Amino acid sequence: MQRIISFSVLGLTGAGKSTFINTAVGKDTTPVGHDLQSSTQHIQHAICACPGDPSRRVVLVDTPGFDNTFIEEDSEILRRIAVWLASSYDDDMKLAGVLYLHDINQSRMFSTSRRNLDMLRRLCGEDAEKNVILVTTKWNDVSPGVGERREQQLKDNFWKEMVKHGSQVTRFDGSHASTWDVINHILANM
Repeated sequence: MQRIISFSVLGLTGAGKSTFINTAVGKDTTPVGHDLQSSTQHIQHAICACPGDPSRRVVLVDTPGFDNTFIEEDSEILRRIAVWLASSYDDDMKLAGVLYLHDINQSRMFSTSRRNLDMLRRLCGEDAEKNVILVTTKWNDVSPGVGERREQQLKDNFWKEMVKHGSQVTRFDGSHASTWDVINHILANM
């Protein structure tokens, strides 16, 4: 019997959510935006086999990015995610964790990012923060020194409480192996 394990992939618009999912699955299943407008407007999902464990099927849920071009309120994005999760729960698909993607190339931590992290924390609650992986993306777009400095600032300031409650910080370097390194942080504890 195959077990279905789902992960919600969240983050600001343009953080690399659809790219992460396509890379994990190994093919283009969700459109990736390359324009100034947000690409993902609806909840979408991709299903793939878990490398090394054929008894597990992984569902990666692509969500509209926070601060989306077309969706005025981030609370509407959370509502859509909640509706999708409720229907998937009825289909016996349990949420294993949340992957929160952050573009390491972002030179400032804007108020939108902080508000969305606060919403995420309220949504999960302290006890579930151990099932949140904080993933930095777009390492190829920034020099290693700058990226490492920004990552440390995220850990020391903006993500400090989440890390204290068990969230892990990891990097997505754009490779297939990297996506599964991220996902395996949660699968290893199941």
